[in-house]
Amino acid sequence: MAQPILQVQGLHKSFGKLEVLAGINLEVQQGEVVVVIGPSGSGKSTLLRCINFLEVPTQGRILFKGEEVGQKDVGGKLVSLPERVLDQQRTRMGMVFQRFNLFPHMTALENVMEAPVQVRGLARGEAEALGMKLLTRVGLAEKARTYPPFLSGGQQQRVAIARALAMEPDVMLFDEPTSALDPELVGEVLQVMKDLAKSGMTMIVVTHEMGFAREVGHRVLFMDGGVVVEEGKPEQIFTAPQHPRTREFLSKVL
Repeated sequence: MAQPILQVQGLHKSFGKLEVLAGINLEVQQGEVVVVIGPSGSGKSTLLRCINFLEVPTQGRILFKGEEVGQKDVGGKLVSLPERVLDQQRTRMGMVFQRFNLFPHMTALENVMEAPVQVRGLARGEAEALGMKLLTRVGLAEKARTYPPFLSGGQQQRVAIARALAMEPDVMLFDEPTSALDPELVGEVLQVMKDLAKSGMTMIVVTHEMGFAREVGHRVLFMDGGVVVEEGKPEQIFTAPQHPRTREFLSKVL
């Protein structure tokens, strides 16, 4: 098997005395869709935020394409990388949050163009062409000149996905991307994510949408209490979960 695109090794994260992640090991292959499910407070979002070093792990290592993320080994001791190096690493991992965090004073297109111009150094014309292509991909070409306050929540989240894709990342991290949406708007965002998965994008998705997990995930991880309690193919997790805690959780949400 090829080297995993992403490796999480012995990951721990504590906030003061509260241990949120208690030793996570995870490997993700190129093109794989890994869906993370579990109750609130189980550490799912913290796991994503540690992968791209929005949160600094208390212990453990993240390897992306074989390269240490956020730190380097100096004489057997892990030392933090300079912020500019970390920023460069982060450009390869697109992140979509629960809240869309769009710039309200910029149009949808300008939101998508901003990082390619500022970070990747694209000429404005080139960034505009890329932005239109990505807005078309998420079904929002006609909203290119619209400002976020005049877009629905689902439209704003699709702009946020286009913005993350504008950095041409190798992996996309989704942190409960539909949880802040009205129920009737959830489907349009999930459809964009399904299309991304079909295109071969490597994805780690934290979600409460069990239908999506079942249909799109190559592998499902069930987390509780800061650990991976059980993992497997969707059909195994959803039809014959092995662990009592997994069974209990699914009995309440399915």
